[in-house]
Amino acid sequence: MVTDGSDRIAWLRARARGITATDVAKLSSPRSIEAMAHQKLHGSRFTGNAYTEHGKAREPEIASWVLREHGIAPSQALFHAEFDLRHLATPDGLSQREGGSVELAEIKTTNKEWRSIPRHYLRQIWWQQYVLGAERTLVVWERHENFVPVGDPQCRWVDRDENEIERLVTLAGRLIDELIARTS
Repeated sequence: MVTDGSDRIAWLRARARGITATDVAKLSSPRSIEAMAHQKLHGSRFTGNAYTEHGKAREPEIASWVLREHGIAPSQALFHAEFDLRHLATPDGLSQREGGSVELAEIKTTNKEWRSIPRHYLRQIWWQQYVLGAERTLVVWERHENFVPVGDPQCRWVDRDENEIERLVTLAGRLIDELIARTS
């Protein structure tokens, strides 16, 4: 663990020194690597909107549901990968099961119906699994209409995918190389 997340400033500083699941979620092409390198070095103008505020407000409520229904405790801790301290992730939920297996939870809010989990969220989930050595992640989403929740949260398990993880680690390596090249 890098930080338990209780000190927001320390958490943000630690995230800035590595490649996070949020960063990796946006990596899908050489062009996305360039865009992410620019954002990591110069910051983003995005500071949130009504949708992100709604998600932050609803996350503790949904996390309580996840704990009650699936036994996965909320987490705000930042972790690093075993072999590369620059590879970072903060899952929304974390549980170590009997026998030592790790399960994660990722919480989302949406105003759309999902037929499947969006690809950028899958990249985020696989990265978190890689960083924490997790076997699977419970993806939980709550739909809303005009920021009013509609029904109970929905969920689906996502298993670890070594091929996707290997691809993401390669893309993260290219991002790190690009960051080094731009700061040298």
